[in-house]
Amino acid sequence: MNAQLMSQLKNSPTAYHAVENAKNMLEQHGFVRLNESEKWNVAKGGKYYVIKDGSALIAFCVGSDPEGLNIVASHTDSPALKLKFNPIIKQGVYVKLNVERYGGGLNYSWLDIPLRIAGRVILEKNGRLISKLVYDERKVIIPSVAVHFNREVNIKGLILNPQTDLQPLVSQDKDFSLSLAEADGGKILDYDLFLTNAEEPFFAGFDNEFIVAPRIDNLTSAFSSIASLVNANPKNIALAFLADNEEVGSATKQGAGGAFLKRAVSRISKSLGIDKDILQSNSFMVSCDNAHAVHPNHPEMSDPTNVVTLNGGVVIKHHANQNYTTDAFSSSVIKMLADKNGVPTQDFFMRADMPCGGTLGAISSTQLSIRSVDIGLAQLAMHSAMETMGSRDYESMVRLLGAFYSAKITCPAHSEICIG
Repeated sequence: MNAQLMSQLKNSPTAYHAVENAKNMLEQHGFVRLNESEKWNVAKGGKYYVIKDGSALIAFCVGSDPEGLNIVASHTDSPALKLKFNPIIKQGVYVKLNVERYGGGLNYSWLDIPLRIAGRVILEKNGRLISKLVYDERKVIIPSVAVHFNREVNIKGLILNPQTDLQPLVSQDKDFSLSLAEADGGKILDYDLFLTNAEEPFFAGFDNEFIVAPRIDNLTSAFSSIASLVNANPKNIALAFLADNEEVGSATKQGAGGAFLKRAVSRISKSLGIDKDILQSNSFMVSCDNAHAVHPNHPEMSDPTNVVTLNGGVVIKHHANQNYTTDAFSSSVIKMLADKNGVPTQDFFMRADMPCGGTLGAISSTQLSIRSVDIGLAQLAMHSAMETMGSRDYESMVRLLGAFYSAKITCPAHSEICIG
């Protein structure tokens, strides 16, 4: 299972590639593609998926007795450096590319590592606009400034200006031009291209306890939701939502703050002849995005009584001010399913004197008013160009999500949840 995950991490440098890889996995398991511009004919026992703008995806299986939705929401994007249009900068004998930050990454982690350009280009061909994936084989670098030119860097720390310090060195060819895709007789009009970490995932630790890779946040959640869905045998409607743009606020047509999921749920209920309000009242969402493990060098940064560790199991994330959607009921649903299926869990709280980040659950709740819980895998170095997770945790997440998809969760009364 880890081998499959590491292959997916390696071959999914951007959200567009992640969705393409998820699509391929779904089609291998008999899922049928739907189109937003066409009528949906959804039937019991059917398996379907729909893609939004190439970077977001909804896949679902209709169970034998659908009364609600069992939703797992994750995201496909990660912090990166995005190429601006007209990106070539000539600096003396060097050629650089003009980029801007996408998301809240750790700036210094992008220095002195191999980078590759990936994303999509838009071609005009015979009056049509066509999207084509790009993952350029050539590697580039952002060289750091030597300590000899910044003698106090190890004392005062490193502050990087994105416009001057994060521009990649790509060539010394005075006639350099950015050629990234065969146009196939078409003309490239624009692109969504990113600099992504080209390092391949690897095991670390003397007993291979750890997986180290780019984009662990949050492709591990996205691919675990698909890996468990393709083997699910649901009674309800099991649905995986892979949203884009979580790292920049989710307020896009393909993000959790848009209407993509809401409209899909409405169309599913209409096609099946189920009242959408009743369907939602019997629905449950798992917001699946990773969590901070206690840092080995800075344990004081974690909550003193809720210590999350790598290889400690699936993390249930709590926050009093509802940055996470978990409450006692929704947490108990996950703990009950985990106990029944031998999946270890642990609870995450931020220190009370530190701010807490948010994720998909609270944003999705503005579109669908259903019970929700926030969970994830424990990791270190979140938002770094290279992150670390426990090598035993991914299987735990797949097993838990598989159990969730197969459960019949209904809400017969205000103070009850039934799990069948």
